Parts: sequence; C-alpha cells; structure tokens
Amino acid sequence: MSTRLGTTSAPARKSILSQWKRRETLAAWLFLLPALVGFIVFFAVPAVRGFYIGLTDWDLLSDAEYIGFENYSDLLQDDDFWHSMWVTLYYVLLNIPLQTVMALVLAVLFSRFVRGFGWRSLLLLPWLMPNVVVALLFLWILDPGMGIVNQVLDAIGLPRQSFLGSVDQSMPSIAGINIWRHVGYTALLLIAGMQRIPKDLYDAGSLDGASEFRMFWSITLPLLRPILVFVLVTSVVGSFQIFDTIAVTTQGGPVDATRVIYWFIYQHAFERFNFGYASAASIILFAILVVVSLIQMRLLRVNESDLS
Repeated sequence: MSTRLGTTSAPARKSILSQWKRRETLAAWLFLLPALVGFIVFFAVPAVRGFYIGLTDWDLLSDAEYIGFENYSDLLQDDDFWHSMWVTLYYVLLNIPLQTVMALVLAVLFSRFVRGFGWRSLLLLPWLMPNVVVALLFLWILDPGMGIVNQVLDAIGLPRQSFLGSVDQSMPSIAGINIWRHVGYTALLLIAGMQRIPKDLYDAGSLDGASEFRMFWSITLPLLRPILVFVLVTSVVGSFQIFDTIAVTTQGGPVDATRVIYWFIYQHAFERFNFGYASAASIILFAILVVVSLIQMRLLRVNESDLS
C-alpha cells in the first residue's frame, strides 16, 4: 500500500485512504454486529419492556392494566422495599472491602513469590464453579448438625454455630461464601494490572531506600487505579445483584435478615404474580446502580491515567 501511495497523486491517495477507512469501518461493524444484536435482543428490548410493565398492574394471567407511576409511588412508601435495599447495602459493605483487600494481598504475594502460570490459574477454580454449586457446598459445610465447620468447633470445645440460620450470622456467612468464590478472580485481574507497571519504577524506589509498603502505596496502588475502577464497579454491581446464593441457602431468612432486593423482586414477580410492582422495583434498582457506578468512576477518576 505504501508503494501505491508513493506513486500516485494527492487526490488519488485520498481516494485510496478513504476506501481503506470505509473497509475498516465496515469490518469493525461486522465484528460488532453479533454483540450489538445480542445487546438489543436480550438487554435493550427487555429493559424497555420492563419499564412499560412497571407502569401496569399485571399478574401474567390477565391483560395488563396501565396505572402510570402508581407502582413507583407505592414502592417509595413500602417498608419491605427499603428494608431489602438496606439489607443489600449491608451485604455490599461486607463483601466489597474484604474482597478487594484480600484480592490485593493475594495479587501482591503471587506477583512477588509465584512465577508459574499454573499456580496462578488455581485462583480461578472457585470462580469457575457455578454459584448454585458453591452455595450447596457451603450449605453442607456450614450445616449446624453435620457440617464440617461445626464438627471442628465441637472437637475443639467451642459451641456450635447456626451460621445460615442466625439473624446476626447469616449475612456475614453469605458474604464469606461469595468472597471465597470471587476473590481469586479479582486477584488475577489485579495481577494482570501489576504486570503492566514498569519494573524500573520499583528499581528506582529500591535505590532511594523505599520500603516494600512505601512502594506499594506510592507506586503499585496509584498505577493499579484503572484495574481497581473496573474491579470495584463490576463488583459493586454484581453484589447488588446477589440472588442465587440466597435462593439456595437462606431464601431471604431468617426473619428477612437476608432478604436482598433481588429476592424482594423475585417474590413479588413469581410468588405473588405482581409483575408490574416487581418490574418497577427492577427499574429503580437499575437507576441506583447507574448512579452508584457514575459516582465511583467520578471519584476514582476513570478518565485519567497515572501510567503515562
């Protein structure tokens, strides 16, 4: 192509370049088309449909009756809805800080002391297990009668605990289950981010006499910010959507201690057949997640880079 451009006139070169740009643009759209079609069919259309259903009174069996924003008004005055939101927020505050800190510690340890890719791939094993399987596994492990954890507590003389059956312990137990499943995957993302940091920066820090903690705080953490933004935003959104672990283990109990917002939506949709009310709650949750994500990206300066 460079030979052709060098032996042709300026208008001809512009014509050739414009043709190449059109071809590249067409190729890009062809690659994006499957994902775009999937997004429209499975996300955009259902989202618009869900917003409309939220404006109706519909039990799936009869025709939907348009009632405007009555569902939204009722939700804002529904104590059960706000309780579910607070329970979800409590889970997020238990899950995100612990998971992020543990993932950072694992990432630093693996980056410094573990070089083999095979060992690092072990971090993915819990994440590769389906949520339902993990929930069933821990349901047996934490069983008050036959669970191995209570067997160990009994063997060392400590009282047995009703982890998933206690109002105080159920939500921390749910958070612990999901931290165990996701912390390795999060650590692997952070390890990938650490590999992008130039080694010269650490060499310069060592020559200046900086300690390991000082280099982590002044070099590693600031330059990991783009990966941390991705991890925090996706983790927070995923934590607000916790459902399958709750469905398998506690089903919102005991005494609504784990009745998160997704379980609230599920109950109204598939137990009470109030699809309009459930759809309205889903739209409110979507709006909350958009606002939370934008705030996170703004506070963490997602459009700036320290690695330049």
